[in-house]
Amino acid sequence: MDKTTFIKLMDEKMKLIRTEYGLTQDKMAVILGISKKTLIEIEKGRKSLGWTGSVTLASIFSDSTLLRDALGGDISGMIISVAFKDLEVDYPRTWGGRVWWKTVQETDGYRIQQNLISHHYRILDQENRRLFASFSLEDTRAVMDEIQKS
Repeated sequence: MDKTTFIKLMDEKMKLIRTEYGLTQDKMAVILGISKKTLIEIEKGRKSLGWTGSVTLASIFSDSTLLRDALGGDISGMIISVAFKDLEVDYPRTWGGRVWWKTVQETDGYRIQQNLISHHYRILDQENRRLFASFSLEDTRAVMDEIQKS
């Protein structure tokens, strides 16, 4: 998934999330920091939340069942993967993939896992710290090979 796809998904889910939380357009606009007019335009598909608005929506409503189902439960991980695509990042410790993840490869305590919904990959170390995230298994395996060499 790239930023464009993520933004489109958030644009499409905004009204459903608003309904899920029982919010009026006025309240949702206040929560997101946009005008009601802009919110209506987004809901009608005439405007977009853009990157920052999409991240705001996903972050504030990270407990949304709709978003968890659409993004595989790991909303912050998804945002990080999209935001830092093709960049090296020092990720914090994770829960180790108890939910939404399957282990694709495990070597010397390092694991490549794939999210069951979004299908992005990550590498975890022995302490469940995320070392890398990508939508490319090939790139993830290349980083895993480099980790194994060091």
